[in-house]
Amino acid sequence: MASEVLCTRWTMVLIRELLAGSSRFGDLRRGVPRMSPTLLSQRLKELEAAGIVERTPVTDEVGIYEYLLTAAGRDLKHIIESFGIWGQKWVETQATLENLDPALLMWDMRRNINPAPLPSQRTVVQFCYPELPTNRREWWLIIDPKAKVEVDLCATDPGFEVDLWVTTDLKTMTAIWMGLSSMSELQSKLLVDGDPALARSMAQWLGLSHFAAQKKIVG
Repeated sequence: MASEVLCTRWTMVLIRELLAGSSRFGDLRRGVPRMSPTLLSQRLKELEAAGIVERTPVTDEVGIYEYLLTAAGRDLKHIIESFGIWGQKWVETQATLENLDPALLMWDMRRNINPAPLPSQRTVVQFCYPELPTNRREWWLIIDPKAKVEVDLCATDPGFEVDLWVTTDLKTMTAIWMGLSSMSELQSKLLVDGDPALARSMAQWLGLSHFAAQKKIVG
């Protein structure tokens, strides 16, 4: 019965996104970008029926709902973490780096940014992946301690002055984020321009995967 509930397509990835803090439909879509809106809606209804998720109206926002994990849903945390640890250890690196999605990478990087080493005012970092199509090439991370959303991600130019430009290829950035290679090892493939202090502290504030510290067994 547990397999019937949890092992349908995309369900474990969706639960992972809920555990990571996404609760609104749009954010869940960004965290699972290859899942169609229709299937996402269906899976949320199934998880609600199974007692894993509850749908709650957002105060002061008519017609807007949040999807929150119940105690049964939160109890899946260790299972999801075990999936991630296993994948980091045993899924072949080359296979992983051939299945790349810039939206998913940037969404997870946004979630794991450490604002502590950054200035107290708004900081804008623009990432550029020259090999990608124009509509997926440029991304902006906006870190603003005074904003309602402290760290935000934009796929279109937000109109703010950029403090740091990072130009690289998607495979390099994914390898760094996954902890497969360090920033110093891939320095020749990273072009960083802008505020020197931000550039120097990049290794401290850049958000890496939750599993980056896990030792890789299959290369």
